[in-house]
Amino acid sequence: MLYRTTALAGVLAGLFAPAAFAQEDTSARAIQEIVVTAQKREQSLQDVPIVVTSVSGALLKNAGVHDIRDLTVLTPGLTVTSTSSEASVTARIRGIGTVGDNPGLESSVGVVIDGVYRPRNAVSFGDLGPVSRIEVLKGPQGTLFGKSTSAGVINVVTDAPSQDFRAEGEATYGNYNQYGLTASVSGPINDRVAASLFAGTRARDGYLHVVTGPGPRTKTRDNDQNFYTFRGQLAGELTDDIDFRIIADYTKRDENCCAATQLFVGQAANSRANIINGLHPGSLDATSTPFDRVAYSNRSTSQDIEDKGVSAELNWNLGDGMKLTSITAIRDWRAETGQDSDFTAADIAYRPSDGSNFVDFAQFSQEIRLAGDAADGRLNWLVGGFYANEDLKSRSILRYGADYYNYLAGKVLGGVPALIGLTPGTVLQQGAGSDDRYKQSDETFALFTNDSYKITDELELTVGLRWTRDQKKLDARYATTGGSCTKAEAAYPTLAGLLGPATAGAITGGLCINFENPDFDNLGLLTQKRTENEFSGTAKLSYRWNPDIMTYASYSRGYKAGGFNLDREQNTVVTAAGLDFAADPDTHFAGEFVDSYELGAKTSWFDRSLLLNVAAFYQKFTNFQLNTFIGTSFVVESLPEVVSQGVDLDFIYQPPIDGLSFQGGVTYADTEIQPFTAADLNNPSRFSSLRRLPGAQLSFAPLWSASLATSYERELANGLKFKANLTGKYTSRYNTGSDLHPSKVQGEMVLVNGRIGLGAADDRWTVELWGNNLFDKDYIQVGFNGPFQTDENNDAVSVYDAFLGAPRTYGVTLRLKY
Repeated sequence: MLYRTTALAGVLAGLFAPAAFAQEDTSARAIQEIVVTAQKREQSLQDVPIVVTSVSGALLKNAGVHDIRDLTVLTPGLTVTSTSSEASVTARIRGIGTVGDNPGLESSVGVVIDGVYRPRNAVSFGDLGPVSRIEVLKGPQGTLFGKSTSAGVINVVTDAPSQDFRAEGEATYGNYNQYGLTASVSGPINDRVAASLFAGTRARDGYLHVVTGPGPRTKTRDNDQNFYTFRGQLAGELTDDIDFRIIADYTKRDENCCAATQLFVGQAANSRANIINGLHPGSLDATSTPFDRVAYSNRSTSQDIEDKGVSAELNWNLGDGMKLTSITAIRDWRAETGQDSDFTAADIAYRPSDGSNFVDFAQFSQEIRLAGDAADGRLNWLVGGFYANEDLKSRSILRYGADYYNYLAGKVLGGVPALIGLTPGTVLQQGAGSDDRYKQSDETFALFTNDSYKITDELELTVGLRWTRDQKKLDARYATTGGSCTKAEAAYPTLAGLLGPATAGAITGGLCINFENPDFDNLGLLTQKRTENEFSGTAKLSYRWNPDIMTYASYSRGYKAGGFNLDREQNTVVTAAGLDFAADPDTHFAGEFVDSYELGAKTSWFDRSLLLNVAAFYQKFTNFQLNTFIGTSFVVESLPEVVSQGVDLDFIYQPPIDGLSFQGGVTYADTEIQPFTAADLNNPSRFSSLRRLPGAQLSFAPLWSASLATSYERELANGLKFKANLTGKYTSRYNTGSDLHPSKVQGEMVLVNGRIGLGAADDRWTVELWGNNLFDKDYIQVGFNGPFQTDENNDAVSVYDAFLGAPRTYGVTLRLKY
């Protein structure tokens, strides 16, 4: 730890040293004012008492950022991962986030695009097109951005239409047969109204080779890319006092994702791998070499995703310093995904790829704000209201494959299935399984205010408050065919007498996994409701010592709504009659809260050629919503307390070399799960699977995270310009599994991307050579328990899988501009 801190200090000292000793006038290198809307009004970055990493559109283009996942390399403390499909995207800030695979959980990091909140991170995953800037707000932002921003906000501002005609195009080709084509045009319709249109398509082959085994899958590549997107905008003035902006967008993805590789494979004689490979030799990689990038999947992983929406923003200057803002939006997002649910080439379990297995979000939202300034300029006030109506529909299907019975018989050994009357053709038939349907409505209404008052010319107090009413209703219907639970429960006394209670419990547990427990069918139409009325807010006190230094202290309370687990939950009960795998009809989980304290400074140095901002933070989360994958289903458990504390540092630097600039930062975040016992959990029986958590660092929470982006431009002879960009991200060791199993650890790593280009001095054309993950670093995004293949008490027989990070990619891009 000490050597890393010392090395980091040395790097920063070396970086800043040229400015410290420069004697010439540095005013020509002054960084232009950076405008952000972190408080729902335009302010200078250096005046906002919030930790904000602002990335300009120019740097996004230079670094090749197309979506929020690419943003990770430019932002310390931010991690964005995708897991079982591109529809499952999770953003985390300072180690805090919510796994995106379970649609019942809202996000901890809110994503807002052009003022419109996206209900889940995956709904915001797509090519952003021309972007003005992206602001990453760290810490709870519940006052102005709402209930699902307990860890922070990614605020995306796309380019608005221009009254000056302009057109841009881009063509890319790279390894993995990668290509991309984009075009945008913007210009006036008349002297008051302008329009723009962006269109793009990107595709590449998959990063993984796939062993398909007996099929029916035929595709031998996975984790590919294939999508197209459109965005049209209309903006202008209705009158001298009223302006508007209308945006419509559409994205369609047709891809195959995501197969996984084997992260750890137990080598015992009775290991899961040996049983599976006994069904079909070579059904998984028993040598456990994940970065050979060979996956095993006999079923399709196709995904068909459609994302569309329209929004309208209206701004009305009412006079006397007052402005009314209205943002209305309608969005619809649907993901139809297939999955090889055992992640092997044996046919054990799968989710169908015919469109019947899906998640669908439809959302209407309306925000109204009235803001103004007092005549004396001391008071800036804002009041507003927000309404959202979200309809979530999901159909979750999990079916037995042709090898399920033989695998189960081999797993429990000793012919136990036949002993208790389970024979092929009578139970566990191919194509049987579970078919669960969920329909959830979520109605949110909020009132909020955020007001700043200058007590003196130097001292400013900001106070904000938000009241949120969240009403959810869930209708769930469960259906099961071919289950073995009934016979397993009835056979428990017999097995206990023959083999003992512990072995009998393990065997019957294997025969009665969540997804095929018929007790759920007895629930009929299960309706659950919950209503939450909660307050969030903030208080900030800032002091400007001089034009170059501002310090602040702040308190913020954030809130993330509770909800319902859209998966089967089950209670195991031992009674005098035997073992009962009862369906749990109550799948709710409570809201999550955070109290956050910050001490920060916003500073500029050497005639504003260096902006250096730093903040120390302490965040305490209560009822932290932990989403854990247990092999066949997701379990949501509220951890009593999680504490995240540390330091954020961001800088932008223009050194005394024309055309050279640096932007980067460091985050130190000690994000620890506070000690707890089984009695502290909603379901004490879950403590065994969570036993590693008390007192440990939270998953996906590196202690250190640092980024550095270097850009350089220089005009050459003959009307040419040279461009270069080098971007790096360092993260220290962290665990990628919510249960913190040691096999799921990702070691410390550095990812480096780079681009060099040559083009016309007026940017009419540019040719760039680029590479991402230049040093071909092997890393995992997420480690998880192999479905049907994990024994927490005996890793010698277990299998753990992983979704991998992207390998090295490289290519060439031609840019044209008019």
